[in-house]
Amino acid sequence: MSTPRDVVSTPAQPDGMLSNQEIERILAARHDDPFAVLGMHAAPDRKLWVRAFLPGALSVEVISTSTGRSRGKLAMRRDEGFFEAPLRAVTRFAYRLRVTWTDGQVALIEDPYRFPPILGEQDVWLLAEGTHLRPYEKFGARVCEMEGVSGTSFVVWAPNASRVAVLGDFNFWDNRRHPMRRRAECGVWELFLPEVALGARYKFEVRAANGSILPLKADPYALQAELRPATASIVSRMPEPVPPSAERQRANGFDQPISIYEVHLGSWRRKPEEGDRWLNWDELADSLVPYAQDMGFTHLELLPISEHPFDGSWGYQTIGLFAPTSRFGEPSGFHRFVERCHAAGLGVLLDWVPAHFPTDAYGLANFDGTHLYEYADPREGYHQDWNTLIYNFGRTEVRNFLVGNALYWLERYNVDGLRVDAVASMLYRDYSRKAGEWVPNAFGGRENLEAVAFLKRMNEVLGAERPQAVTAAEESTSYPAVSRPTFAGGLGFHFKWNMGWMNDTLRYMERDPIHRKFHHGELSFGLMYAFSENFVLPISHDEVVHGKGSMLGKMPGDRWQKFANLRAYYGFMFGHPGKKLLFMGCEFAQEREWNHEHSLDWHLTADPMHAGMQRLVRDLNHFYQATPALHQRDFEAGGFEWIEHSDAERSVVSFVRYGQGDAPPVVVVSNFTPTVHRRFRLGVPRAGRYVERINTDSEYYGGSNVGTPFSAATTEDIPVSGKPCSILIDLPPLATVIFAWQA
Repeated sequence: MSTPRDVVSTPAQPDGMLSNQEIERILAARHDDPFAVLGMHAAPDRKLWVRAFLPGALSVEVISTSTGRSRGKLAMRRDEGFFEAPLRAVTRFAYRLRVTWTDGQVALIEDPYRFPPILGEQDVWLLAEGTHLRPYEKFGARVCEMEGVSGTSFVVWAPNASRVAVLGDFNFWDNRRHPMRRRAECGVWELFLPEVALGARYKFEVRAANGSILPLKADPYALQAELRPATASIVSRMPEPVPPSAERQRANGFDQPISIYEVHLGSWRRKPEEGDRWLNWDELADSLVPYAQDMGFTHLELLPISEHPFDGSWGYQTIGLFAPTSRFGEPSGFHRFVERCHAAGLGVLLDWVPAHFPTDAYGLANFDGTHLYEYADPREGYHQDWNTLIYNFGRTEVRNFLVGNALYWLERYNVDGLRVDAVASMLYRDYSRKAGEWVPNAFGGRENLEAVAFLKRMNEVLGAERPQAVTAAEESTSYPAVSRPTFAGGLGFHFKWNMGWMNDTLRYMERDPIHRKFHHGELSFGLMYAFSENFVLPISHDEVVHGKGSMLGKMPGDRWQKFANLRAYYGFMFGHPGKKLLFMGCEFAQEREWNHEHSLDWHLTADPMHAGMQRLVRDLNHFYQATPALHQRDFEAGGFEWIEHSDAERSVVSFVRYGQGDAPPVVVVSNFTPTVHRRFRLGVPRAGRYVERINTDSEYYGGSNVGTPFSAATTEDIPVSGKPCSILIDLPPLATVIFAWQA
């Protein structure tokens, strides 16, 4: 427990003078309790002694804050800058130090060691229990006032350290000057540094229990960081909490159209005329936001924007979880970017990575000389696939760190939700491990029960504290009830990426059309489980990297057929139950594989075929938003009905989508061969007129224009495919056609 300020604890000689041994510990940067030595202390001789360590000082005088008068001059005990003296006073008082430096300058400074503890008792115990909902309000570097003095408070968790000091621009990165106070109750170290202001760079020097000094550590709760390869944390202002929004809550609802544009900000668009630099937050707001809005997307999903050291990780190996990356400017710029998105009606989702973190020495690894944030056993704590470390989900403080971070982005930056990366790797202890390379859980099973508990806790806290926000899991296995409430036995996510649908349908699309009839089930199988979870259909960055080529490159046939296949696939996707996600560049059929070091190939949009693809995606998005049947009942079996799923010979599928109440149904039919089917009889659910609203074979999109664009087909009382009536249409080649019912 920290020592109260009015208790005598100074190791001193009978006359109150500090022992040489204690002074040596200060000078050698080894003292673990600086507040017991430095500052003002009542001594056994009943005098008030003041001690200060000020390297480079010639003389030091104590000045009363209230009167401005000198209360005594300190004697230099050591040439290195250690001063002390008894004062002409019997009661404690606020003071400043008048320092004459070796260069002749005189300064009036505040003494950090005269200030009381930063954390209150309630905060200490909440942090010790790991139950503080918003630990980011206490930890890190926070600009504040203490006893009327402006400065910055520094608080860091390092329970096994023998000493922690703050180093920065403000103390010449001298590890002797600012050792911190230990709060043993919760393993926290703290220090208020007067006059340290916004923009100051800093790190923590941590001395392990065995006395060894670790590499300087960045602040785990830093709100801003230097641009790589520099690694210091930066004192920054915490954003104010953003009030809840009923409008954003409605926009993120299960019954709403959600079409997500996934973006890697560093390669969406660059400035080639300025050294191929990245766009900053305001430039992205000026260009990306109106583009996504015009294209009809409802949400932007940003690949991880938390600070990360290596561009090639695309942000998935984060070190500064609380700091928007400095690649695009200051944190305030990201705040403005989110505001611009919301003003344009766009939601903002962040890719969030609680599954692992990099091993860089300045980060969380071996933070206080022990495996503090990570599991100690490499069979639990090391990701072989990514050469990264795994958070110790069984430790309350670590869980609290992660849950607090999730809440921070939602409350302080007003983002609409989090897409949680690599959930499967968290759920299973044997993920990507051979026999003998993993540790079973307490019951001998393969599930990571601590990670399961963490995910449930995270979703429960976010649901209670920020109900307008949503979470989505990238979970590639058949783990049950991922997107079901925790009270019903689920993990509590709102959405789950449908990796099975993506893999099956892309495998189907990559086949030559002549062979597709033998694999027809790859199109229809997803409907066997489509309503077991709240699914997002993801065509993400993972499908266009690591030798997988582009979406266009996956398609078979000549150039025209490649475009036709991709257009048909997008049409099928937008008709299929589930929210939508497209990675940047897929909307205009980028030809080469995505490369994070270069801008997308925007020049392709001048080509009629690429421009046609872009127009199709724009029209699909706007039609999707305007058509309740395509989004209101995405997660209800009653919102979908097959017309024909077994026409493998012709590689044709057709189905009906239903909205709520009186919403008109929509009929979707896809032909995945290059054969035109004239006078194709299509069963429909009710009599009336069926207007062609989307035809991916339209010449407007680069197609052959088979069909009857925007004209109506009237039903005949001829039952087909179990439906009471039918229409005759010309079914285009390699195309999806969507019809809207009219009475």
